[in-house]
Amino acid sequence: MFLYGAGGHAKVIIDILKSNGITVSEVFDDDPAIESFMGIPVSHEGFRSPLIISIGNNRMRKAVAEKIKEMDCFVVLPRNDGIFSPACCDKSAIISDSAVIDRGTIVMQGAIIQSSANIGKHCIINTGVSVDHDCLIQDYVHIAPGSTLCGNVRVGEGSFIGAGAVIIPNIRIGSWSVIGAGSVVTHDIPDNVVAYGSPCKTVKEL
Repeated sequence: MFLYGAGGHAKVIIDILKSNGITVSEVFDDDPAIESFMGIPVSHEGFRSPLIISIGNNRMRKAVAEKIKEMDCFVVLPRNDGIFSPACCDKSAIISDSAVIDRGTIVMQGAIIQSSANIGKHCIINTGVSVDHDCLIQDYVHIAPGSTLCGNVRVGEGSFIGAGAVIIPNIRIGSWSVIGAGSVVTHDIPDNVVAYGSPCKTVKEL
């Protein structure tokens, strides 16, 4: 197994892979000063498959995914329910057998993904996140630790949901928006904005 990106996000992915009995052989990173990462050799030219993009920044993750999209480079792992998924799911995550998780997505320790949830490509479902029934999470979204998405929430491509945020049922969050940590989202949020507070309010455009 190989990773693309030698940062904090990669450390957690390494632990998740260990929980699945998988060892990381090499990490690719464009910083020539990094020669080793957690005892794993770092390469600065090219990349090999099977590969996981271990970059926390949503836009950078999308750029790398588009760069390597022609490669067959995404790991397929068994989930805790025995279903094989092109995502990387920690053994402690609880995932409904009717949930759909697309390639390259990371589901971290203690996350819960409920019935008929649909999660796109290269998302990060962080530690202790709860994604309830019928939620739709589009590609490159990052849901930070401890966040709760109630039923039938929609999150647009590339958006970031801050740690501990709560989104009530049937809310729509646009693409490439940022929801601040601890926010309580009670109404729809448009594309390309920063919003935070309880109740959550748009504070600026991006």
